[in-house]
Amino acid sequence: MTGKELVLGTLRYEDVERVPWVPFAGIHAGSLLGYTATEMLTDVDKLSECLEEVHRLYQPDGQPVAFDLQLEAEQLGCDLMWADDNPPSVCSHPWEAADFTPETLDTLEGITNTGRIALVMEATRRLVAAHGEDTAIYGLFCGPLTLGSHMRGTKYFLDMKKNPEMIKKITAYCVKEAKKMVDWYIEAGADVIVPVDPVISQVSPKHFAAYMTEAYTEIFDYIRSKGKMSAFFVCGNATRNLEKMCETHPDSISVDENIPMTVAKGIADQYKVACGGNIPLTTTMLFGNQMDNMKFVVDMVDSVDTKGLIISPGCDMPYAVPAENGIAVAQAARNIDSTRELVANYETVDEDIEVDLPDYDNLPRP
Repeated sequence: MTGKELVLGTLRYEDVERVPWVPFAGIHAGSLLGYTATEMLTDVDKLSECLEEVHRLYQPDGQPVAFDLQLEAEQLGCDLMWADDNPPSVCSHPWEAADFTPETLDTLEGITNTGRIALVMEATRRLVAAHGEDTAIYGLFCGPLTLGSHMRGTKYFLDMKKNPEMIKKITAYCVKEAKKMVDWYIEAGADVIVPVDPVISQVSPKHFAAYMTEAYTEIFDYIRSKGKMSAFFVCGNATRNLEKMCETHPDSISVDENIPMTVAKGIADQYKVACGGNIPLTTTMLFGNQMDNMKFVVDMVDSVDTKGLIISPGCDMPYAVPAENGIAVAQAARNIDSTRELVANYETVDEDIEVDLPDYDNLPRP
């Protein structure tokens, strides 16, 4: 089976030859060729070069194009703070103005396939042309809860308690924008469409049911109606919302190290939904060695029923992850039996890592 067949079969909850490997190598891809995150995310040629290097080094079965949850917010008016070794972050919230009302949303044009969104879609087309026959190409976009909080700021969470009609109107708007991203990724040739919504871990199941169940069901049903597969990607400890997430009809969920794979997959299996994750980003991928990474993969694979399992980093890989650690994960995923023998007697060593903390008491601002 090709890597693409492995991924798509897993997402259909079928038996496949081995567990597929999908590296979420967002900004980390830039480090492989010495580009900053800013350079890579603002230049389609550099982004495409980096994606090619990820494919060469890590031999992925599925490969995301870009892990940038600020694309839509930037077009909708948010200012961004750029960094060399991190994705850009939102630093203004245009919908938190005092005169903003739900009716304001009716006057906004929404996102267009221009600027950095168009850049990502062009990179998708190039990656599909180069490797789409044997690799499942993932198209990531910002989920409606995170996009709403980007735009509204902290008032978004106050609205959940005091102004539910505002949240419902914002959510409906964000779902409309999400469908545009779905359409553009499909036009570019992506196989798996992925809303990424870190803020899901910050809300209760009650609020998820009130504001996100209908929204995400609409998104995943829309993706399915277009003949494509989906994944629901969250960060943080979203354990309390995993069952609610599975009820929205995704083909898979992806979780990070805050959720034990035994827990996440146990819930996903009840719904015949695939589950991806959850190699620790810092302790294992960034600061660990090759043996640590291979051992984690082996231990995770051996801890669960592998039907519907996808091996992935817990979230966007840190910029400075040593390439040899990503290669080690790829080798473990592709050769699990020989790797199991290799790490049989290996014990992970917890090393003290020196960290210089800021002088919090004397900072000029929080």
